[in-house]
Order: sequence, then structure tokens, then C-alpha cells
Amino acid sequence: MFVVNHRKIILTILAVLVIAAFVVVGVFGLKPSIDFTGGTFLELTYKGTPPTASEIETKLAPLNLGKIELQTVGDHSLVVRAKTLTEDEHNGLLAIVGALPANDLVKEEQYSSIGPSIGSELKRKAAWGVALVIIFIILYIVFAFRKVGRIVPGWLYAAVTFITFIHDMMIPVGVFALLGHFYHVQVDALFITALLAILGYSINDTIIVLDRVRENLYRATPKEQETDFAGIVGRSLRQTAVRSINTSFTVILVLLALIFVGSPATKWFALTLAIGAAAGTYSSIFLASPLLVILQGLRKAKK
Repeated sequence: MFVVNHRKIILTILAVLVIAAFVVVGVFGLKPSIDFTGGTFLELTYKGTPPTASEIETKLAPLNLGKIELQTVGDHSLVVRAKTLTEDEHNGLLAIVGALPANDLVKEEQYSSIGPSIGSELKRKAAWGVALVIIFIILYIVFAFRKVGRIVPGWLYAAVTFITFIHDMMIPVGVFALLGHFYHVQVDALFITALLAILGYSINDTIIVLDRVRENLYRATPKEQETDFAGIVGRSLRQTAVRSINTSFTVILVLLALIFVGSPATKWFALTLAIGAAAGTYSSIFLASPLLVILQGLRKAKK
């Protein structure tokens, strides 16, 4: 199959993508929301065009609220991010912002406030959650594929799965690092939820391919197992690729609908899932299978 026959070129391209994602995250970083830093979030709706940032900053100066981030959303909404506010500071901010001329405030769509200690705890739990999911999935792969150890050891399947995970997570993380730098998009608890969902989706696509490899290895003769491992992987890929692509395509269509016509509150969550679903689909075809062939070849050469 094309993918297996040109595995070195394909893996080089994917490696460049992952390295680029690491570089982007290292240079720009992610823009954490108040879920992780603590603070106050307000979304305000106006009858007309929201006031400009300079207007608001000038009027709010007497309140001494510290650094405030302002961002317009659509034609009539304004998002305000600030330190954790007291009730008096919150009411004072609303009174001043709502009184700006010619831009009557209709209502406060959303208000949330999180203390710094809670934000730090959420960040720690999010990191542990992602790490534990990866560890348990890797252990499951080693256990599930233990019976074909005489041909391809379980740890080799686990290594392929782990590298695939790194790719599938770094692609959306890299995209959001760019969005955060250029468009001030922040990552929140929903972003971590989306990453965990991506891990589950990624393992589903990868297991479909690897499990078919396992079945075809059982059916192959000992000579084929030793001399035509790449052919067996290529055949397995042909048998599963269309199914994976069709399944992912329907999921991505739904997510695209949520992005363009869904609620603004879930837009970035849906975008994260869409990017992760696309990355998980092509990585199971273009990364997991060629990588398994290369690692098995290196293992045999070492033996």
C-alpha cells in the first residue's frame, strides 16, 4: 500500500508537524482562562455597538480593578476578563459600563468568578487527568495485545499508540497556541475535556487498525509473518481505512455544524474536537501503521 511503501517520507512530514506544534507552544504558550488562573469573566450584550476598549478603561480607572482584558464578540457583545471581583466591584463595573453613552447595556449574559487557589487546583487536576488516561490506555494496549508477543510484542503496540497520542494532542494544542496569540482565544476546562475526548477517539481509530494487523498476523503463515510484515500491515490498512475515514467524516460534519451555527459557549470546544478527530483519523492511517512497520524492522535488525 502507498502509505506503507512511502512510510519514511510520510513519517518525516508528520514529525515536522509535531515539532512545529511544540515550537509554537514553546514560543507563544497557551492562553489560560480564569478556570486555571482565577479571576472574573463577564459577557455583556448591547443594543448597539459595544463601547471601545479605551472608553471602558478610562471610565473604570477610578475602581482600581487592575489589568482588564476586553474583547468584542460579534456585533453586540463584549467580554470582560479581570481579577477576582468583590460584589461591590462587580456592581460598580456594571454601573459604569452600562452607563456609557449611545451603547445601552441590554443584559449581562454570563458572569463567573473563580479564586486563584481553585484555578490552581483545576490546573493540577487537569494535568493528572490527562496523564492517568494515557497511562491506563497504554497498560490496556500492552494487556490486550499480549497474545501476539511472539510476533510483535505488546509493548511495541503500546509505543506506537503513545507516539500517536502525542501527535493527536499536540496538533490541537499547537492550533490553540496560535489562536491564543493572534486572536486571544483562551483554553479552559472544556478544552481539557476535549483533549480527553480526543484521546478516546484517537485510541478507537488506532485500535481498529492495530487489531486488524493482529488478526491478519494470526492468519498468516510463519514465513509471511517473518518476511512480509509490511505487506500484512498494508493489507490491514486497506481493510480498515475507508471505515475509519467515513466514521470520522460524519463526526466532523456534526462538529462543524456546532462551530458555525451552535452556541458561542461551545464553539471552541467543538473546534478542538474537530481538529482532534481529523488528526486522530489521519494519524491512525499515516502514522500508527508505518511506525509499527519501522519499529518492528528495527527490533528484528537488533535481534
